[in-house]
Amino acid sequence: MAWPSCLSPPPCDPHPFHETPSPVTSPSSFASLPLSPPTLENLERLEFHTMTPVQAQSLPPILAGEDVIVQAKTGSGKTAALGLGILHTLNPAWFGTQALVLCPTRELSEQVAVELRHLARAAGNIKILTLCGGAAIRPQIESLQHGAHIVVATPGRLLDHIERGSVDLAGLKTLVLDEADRMIDMGFHDDITAIVKACPTRRQTLLFSATYPDNIRKASARFLNRPQEIRLESRHDDSEIEQRFYEVVPAQRNAAVAKLLAHFKPVSTLAFCNTKAQVRTLSLDLRKQGFSALALHGDLEQREREDVLVQFSNQSCSVLVATDVAARGLDIQTLDAVINVDITPNAEVHVHRIGRTGRGKSKGLALSLVTRSEMHRAALIETYQATPIAWFSLDKLKAPTGRPPQAPMVTLCIQGGRKDKLRAGDLVGALTKDAGFAFEQIGKINVLDFVTFIALDRLIAAKAFKKLSDGTIKGRHFNMRFMQDDIRL
Repeated sequence: MAWPSCLSPPPCDPHPFHETPSPVTSPSSFASLPLSPPTLENLERLEFHTMTPVQAQSLPPILAGEDVIVQAKTGSGKTAALGLGILHTLNPAWFGTQALVLCPTRELSEQVAVELRHLARAAGNIKILTLCGGAAIRPQIESLQHGAHIVVATPGRLLDHIERGSVDLAGLKTLVLDEADRMIDMGFHDDITAIVKACPTRRQTLLFSATYPDNIRKASARFLNRPQEIRLESRHDDSEIEQRFYEVVPAQRNAAVAKLLAHFKPVSTLAFCNTKAQVRTLSLDLRKQGFSALALHGDLEQREREDVLVQFSNQSCSVLVATDVAARGLDIQTLDAVINVDITPNAEVHVHRIGRTGRGKSKGLALSLVTRSEMHRAALIETYQATPIAWFSLDKLKAPTGRPPQAPMVTLCIQGGRKDKLRAGDLVGALTKDAGFAFEQIGKINVLDFVTFIALDRLIAAKAFKKLSDGTIKGRHFNMRFMQDDIRL
């Protein structure tokens, strides 16, 4: 599809973000980089005061226009690094697609798009569009006809647009492969190869990966031009994450999980299993015992997956039982504990699993169950981490008594979203100003195109439902329902 003349690239690229850096006082300061004053001011507003290690090492070559491969653990700040790299060469005056970010899942695409929008506040009217499966393609085509500076997409849906001629990558400057190892694991290698062929030869390519196996090395040799490789230490500091290992009899594995949950009482826990069958069995066992638990595995439909993730991320579900494949690409900010129900045979994957807890200034907890036949796997982890494993006894933990505490929040699903001009502020106003609830009783709000999810304190959920369903939001009535079935109205 040819772009309308008004969207054609200008004859020259003014590079509005190339400016002389401000005086610096610290090499870890964003001011040490060639970023514009408005960008630096925006970073301060976002409370990005100093660079993370991945940002400090990757941003100089990225801003210099080099191809870069970054291997770093989850939560390392890579999205800000790729975002600042994209914005550095972006021309806001041209509404053609100048940057493309490929992500393995719809959830990660949405997360990346949100952070890019925050970073782009200083750059003027930057249009960022997500192209993912599980959503109608016609509205995406219509949005593309009006132009987009940055496209964040999953490989399958983007390839669909390329084949339809509805997306034009001729003016692309930056290609980002985010969670590259996950995309390869999901079987997207051929799709990515086709997408790369549709991109201009002269471009900057950035590849981010939590692990760096041989298949990623081979892919990078084909997709990148003399890239700089940046590998950050994968091990976690003991001050960030407390690790505890427990020997367990195979038949008592699920009971051991319940015992750990009852003893440590984490509000939010991600429990890893090695198979989909074990995920189903454990989540069912936990629910029978009264735990708020949901399953996440590869057999779920996209909508089912989204429903599960919404409830877990807003603390309406206390335990998410998942396989590695299903959990890759998740960005859960408040995670009290990780339980390795089945210890992984890959030490690097173990580090990636437990890295989801202990984010920011919070102390994380990682609990691993190991049978006698799996002791060699624990030894591999011990060698990889270069630190002795701390073993504890399950017998010293008290057996669960009574019903476990319920999840602190519940999720209300409202049948209206962005396409209905519904905003998060409208819901906050309806609940606080109109209905009289405290702001602190309202949790995370996810406004999608046609549906909105809002987390409510369990203590006010029923009353909030009645107030909203009996009243109006922006003068309109919306159908709504709770995603949990334990709320009495």
